[in-house]
Amino acid sequence: MHAMLTSAMEAAANHHLTTREALSGIWGSISLCAWIFLLVPQLIENYKSGSADGISLIFLVIWFVGDVTNLAGALWAGLVPTVIALAMYFCVADLILIAQCVYYNTINARRNARKTSTQSTNSVEAPLLGRRDSSNVGLPGSHRRDSQASRRRRASSLPTILDVDEEPSEWMQNALSIFGVMAVGAAGWAIAWKSGVWIPQPTDESDMEPIALGAEILGYASAICYLGARIPQIIKNQRERSCEGLSLLFFILSLLGNATYGAGILFHSTEKEYFLTNLPWLIGSLGTMVEDAIIFVQFRAFGNGEASSALEA
Repeated sequence: MHAMLTSAMEAAANHHLTTREALSGIWGSISLCAWIFLLVPQLIENYKSGSADGISLIFLVIWFVGDVTNLAGALWAGLVPTVIALAMYFCVADLILIAQCVYYNTINARRNARKTSTQSTNSVEAPLLGRRDSSNVGLPGSHRRDSQASRRRRASSLPTILDVDEEPSEWMQNALSIFGVMAVGAAGWAIAWKSGVWIPQPTDESDMEPIALGAEILGYASAICYLGARIPQIIKNQRERSCEGLSLLFFILSLLGNATYGAGILFHSTEKEYFLTNLPWLIGSLGTMVEDAIIFVQFRAFGNGEASSALEA
């Protein structure tokens, strides 16, 4: 093992790093860093709100299937251990987020059921009191948004550190997070290059080992899952006309990860054979970026649903 590491370091030292190779490595490292931190903002958002109503569970399940097929393809193709370990991390992170969403959905469903049962009992025992509050019964969405509106009222009653607008502060935090991820990714690549861990991959087709057909099929299946996963979330946002409960940083990191992933491939080589080999993943990244852009438009159009909820409450 020590001899292999020594030979890798000697190869890195003797190899003259070109600008294209450096940029490919930097973009790839930034993409890797973005994927590692991708699910953290949504986990925090769910924890802070005590709910997972905003995110589509179907979206997460399809994404998990994509990560599972990605891991299976990596194992079948015999990729390097770091790639396999990262694929395993994605599966574990997906399961954590799915488990969190199932937990909050179950807890809140039971709470709403008890609340509905209590309201029904009170309406039977005190019909006059129930009739006095019946002005809100016929308004559309009054029950669906009740728990969300109460959470907003509790959040608005809490003191804030600085009396500034929430939206500029949120965008500033997101921008700083993105710059932080990019800085960590670039620094990680520099350390890996200097230590000999990262070595430019060959671009000559004769130097590249062929990928097993089964592993390639799993790669296609994974790309299809990633591409189709966001569709249920887009439909959910459009149907409810709200993006409340979603972390904007989650989708920004996804956009960054896909953009830098594609840039890493294109900066590595634009040879026809290499381009065609990676075309399915490039198409998957491009399609996912388009879907993320649609979600950004929904964030802009619907926000977190406060205006509509105020009318419905």
